[in-house]
Amino acid sequence: MAYSHVAHDCVLGKEVILVNGVHLAGQVDIDDFAFVSGNVVIHQFTKIGCHAFIGGGYRVVQDVPPYIMAAKEPLTFTGVNLVGLKRAGFSNEVLRNLKEAYRLLYRSSLNVSQALDEIRKTLPDTEEIKNVLSFVENSERGII
Repeated sequence: MAYSHVAHDCVLGKEVILVNGVHLAGQVDIDDFAFVSGNVVIHQFTKIGCHAFIGGGYRVVQDVPPYIMAAKEPLTFTGVNLVGLKRAGFSNEVLRNLKEAYRLLYRSSLNVSQALDEIRKTLPDTEEIKNVLSFVENSERGII
């Protein structure tokens, strides 16, 4: 949309939405179907996962995992992007699995490595869960 800036070597997936005033520094990767609200600035080398939703007016300085909503200052996990995922046709079972994965990752007393191990042990090996695990394990800037 208007007044957005995409710097050098950025990669945007299919059907990514950048609302007015979004600014991407160099080498930002935004995966398919992500939604970046107005006046968001994204630090160089940051990655945004598929179907992620970032609230308006925030700074993104770490990677944003797939399928989540991110807001507040500093930017943090605020829940699974249920509305976007339902609109995209995700099943209730997939939504339950994602909610449990992110509960383990963000709302339990486990550290990230322990949470990933618990996700592997307790949740089905679906494409969405694989995406979450891969994204977190391969994050170079750390996740929000």
